[in-house]
Amino acid sequence: MGSVILVGAVTQWSMTLCNNRIVYSVTQDVRRKAFKKIQQLPLSYLDKTSSGDMVSRMIADVDQFADGLLLGFTQLFTGAITIIGTLFFMFYENVMIALVVFLVTPLSLFVASFIAKKTYGMFKLQSATRGEQTALINEMITNQKVVQSFNREDEVIERFDEVNGRLRKCSLKAIFFSSLVNPSTRVVNNIVYAGVALTGGLSVISGRLTIGQLTIFLSYANQYTKPFNEISGVVTELQNALACADRVFSIIETEAQTPDAADAVELKDAKGAVELKNVSFSYVPEKKLIENLNLKVKPGQKIAIVGPTGCGKTTLINLIMRFYDVNSGEISVDGIPIKSMTRKSLRRNYGMVLQETWLKKGTIRDNIIVGKPDATDEEIIEAAKKSHAHSFIRRLPNGYDTLISEDGGSLSGGQKQLLCITRLMLALPPMLILDEATSSIDTRTEIGIRKAFDAMMEGRTSFVVAHRLSTIKNADIILVMKDGHVVEQGDHETLLQKGGFYSNLYNSQFSA
Repeated sequence: MGSVILVGAVTQWSMTLCNNRIVYSVTQDVRRKAFKKIQQLPLSYLDKTSSGDMVSRMIADVDQFADGLLLGFTQLFTGAITIIGTLFFMFYENVMIALVVFLVTPLSLFVASFIAKKTYGMFKLQSATRGEQTALINEMITNQKVVQSFNREDEVIERFDEVNGRLRKCSLKAIFFSSLVNPSTRVVNNIVYAGVALTGGLSVISGRLTIGQLTIFLSYANQYTKPFNEISGVVTELQNALACADRVFSIIETEAQTPDAADAVELKDAKGAVELKNVSFSYVPEKKLIENLNLKVKPGQKIAIVGPTGCGKTTLINLIMRFYDVNSGEISVDGIPIKSMTRKSLRRNYGMVLQETWLKKGTIRDNIIVGKPDATDEEIIEAAKKSHAHSFIRRLPNGYDTLISEDGGSLSGGQKQLLCITRLMLALPPMLILDEATSSIDTRTEIGIRKAFDAMMEGRTSFVVAHRLSTIKNADIILVMKDGHVVEQGDHETLLQKGGFYSNLYNSQFSA
């Protein structure tokens, strides 16, 4: 008996260890695949999906999936061994009574399956609502300054209470109905136990079975039905795990962006000749945006893109960088269609400074060397001086080693933009994209940065998106866009003399 107890204890410990290793290895792989897929998803998918919901799927749903797997594995292995062992001994002792047990037991599986199918949709709704709640929390924390500026605290709390209330209702409903499984299966299993007692009792009366054998059968019947009770007891977690797994795997199974062609070439040492031929693009098929756009840019030219809000300026940049693929037409760099080259090599040859800044959690130095990780301290300081960021960095508590959060922490909007400009000054790629790169910077500093930009753009193909038309008067070509079309094209003086749409835009900024 001591040996059996010892073997049982070691086996139980080994099984728990194996179960944990299997479950958390699986969840590690699931999270890795989901995160890897996010890097491959097209921007169109990310534009339509809440970041908070994505975080909820990656964290909360995978955790729920892991809990369900752990319980499922534990009950499955011990239950399977118990069922097989007891069936073997029952058939060995008496085939007729064993058949009664074997044939009636599937009723409990049928009942459990019927209820589980009904509760699956409820748990899926629970997971979706939890993702909605996470998205709201993420949105409000990220934009807390805006919420407080517009005194929207009460409205935000009302929105949260509404979502939180829906989550409570659907969670209670899912748990209540799934909790019916265990009592239902116990009723069936008690019927099995009663069937064994009745059949065995009749066999004892007729002399085909002894009281001792009946006692053994009743014990076996109890052992046989016990795993079904245990499995049905965790069906709530299992259904929740399956619903959460469905949300996670929906990310993994989402079609990735069009992969690079098998024979895609590497764009190296780009000269900067960019050409657009009959390019058409729209985010939504029924709403046209850019149609039949043609543009030929020579190496080293400065191209300014101007026009009213929503005319397609930033969309054009997205197409040039191949964040989106054109619906028709072709974009080429140095005579090579961008669809025939790897995205990585294409984007490596571009440097971007956008109106919206992006900073990661780390030191000031970490944020500057994103495009050139092997940069020396001298190169970093030189780039910071050119971008006029060196003076404010020196005043920080630890200078270039000052830690900042993912949104820049206490840095001002202008300081964040200066860091992004420093990042570009350090990397110095052959082609540049500046989308309102100095929108958050004071006029005096902007004048100095503009001089640095002019020096940096010398010999580099540059695309400049600007609303302040005074900043792009020296551009080689000015593209004037309206409703997705280039309505005018030429240098500043030529376009002013035409007296067309550009002239009206320019004069409107200086009229009394």
